[in-house]
Amino acid sequence: MGNMLGLAPLGALPRRGARREELLPNPGSFDELHRLCKDVFPVQMEGVKFIVNKVLSSHFQVTHTVHMSALGLSGYHLHAAFVGDQQLSSTEVFPTVVGDMDSSGSLNAQVLLLVAERLRAKAVFQTQQAKFLTWQFDGEYRGDDYTATLTLGNPDLIGESVIMVAHFLQSLTQRLVLGGELVYHRRPGEEGAILTLAGKYSALHWVATLNVGSGGAHASYYHRANEQVQVGVEFEANTRLQDTTFSFGYHLTLPQANMVFRGLVDSNWCVAAVLEKKMPPLPVTLALGAFLNHWRNRFHCGFSITVG
Repeated sequence: MGNMLGLAPLGALPRRGARREELLPNPGSFDELHRLCKDVFPVQMEGVKFIVNKVLSSHFQVTHTVHMSALGLSGYHLHAAFVGDQQLSSTEVFPTVVGDMDSSGSLNAQVLLLVAERLRAKAVFQTQQAKFLTWQFDGEYRGDDYTATLTLGNPDLIGESVIMVAHFLQSLTQRLVLGGELVYHRRPGEEGAILTLAGKYSALHWVATLNVGSGGAHASYYHRANEQVQVGVEFEANTRLQDTTFSFGYHLTLPQANMVFRGLVDSNWCVAAVLEKKMPPLPVTLALGAFLNHWRNRFHCGFSITVG
C-alpha cells in the first residue's frame, strides 16, 4: 500500500540542528566605526597646494607637495610609501612603510606588519626636527567575529609614564556590533582611566554608530541615497570642554562630469564646500574649497592641483 497519510519518509525529515548557521563577519577596527560618515565631510583647504604623485614601481611610490599658505607656514613635503606582496584586500597590503618629511626636517612615519594570519602590528613615530614627539605601538588580533587591539603610546620606563588604549569589538548579528574602549594614562603624580562603550548597526543603505563614555558622546549616521548622493550626520559632546557640536554633510558625485562635491554645515555657524574635478585624459585633479565661520567672522579658501 502507498503512503495513505501522505507522510514523508523518515529519511526525508529534516534533522534537528541540521540548519547551517551563518558565520558572523569581522567587525573591523575600532578607529573605523565612524569612517563612512567622516568620508562624506569635506577636508579643510587653505592656500595653494601643488601635488605630484610618482609611481616608481609596483612597490614604491613618492609624492611631492608644495604648500603656500597665508595663515600657517609654507613649505615642502616629501611623502614616500613602500608596500609588500601580502595583499589581504584592496586597501590592506603588508608590509607597508610610510614616511612624510617636511622642509624643516620633521618626520611622520608608520610601519605596518602582518605578524601572523590574524595578528597585525603597527609602529608610529613622529619627530619635530631632532626631537621625538610621539612613538606608538599597536597590536591587533582579528578573529572570525571579533577584533581586539592594544596600543601603547609614548612609553617611558624611566619617567614612569605611559598611555595604554584597549579596544574590543564583537559582532552579535550580521548587522549589530558592540564593543568598548578603555584608555589608561599614567605619569608622575597623575593616573586615570576612561571607559567608552560603542555600538554600530549597519543596514542595507545606512549605518548608525554611537560611542558613549564618561568623556562624552559621539554619534553618527550615514545614509547612501543612491549611487551619486551620500549624506552624513554627526553629533559630538565633550564633557570636559563643555562643548557640543552637530554637523550635517553631503557628498555628491557627478560621474559624467568627473566631478565630486562635498558640503558641510554645523552648529558653530560654519559652512564648508569642496569641489574636485578630474581632467581626463590628463592625470590631473583640480580642487577648490571655501570655509566660512559666521560666528567668528572668519573666511579662508584653498586651491590644489594634483598630478598623477
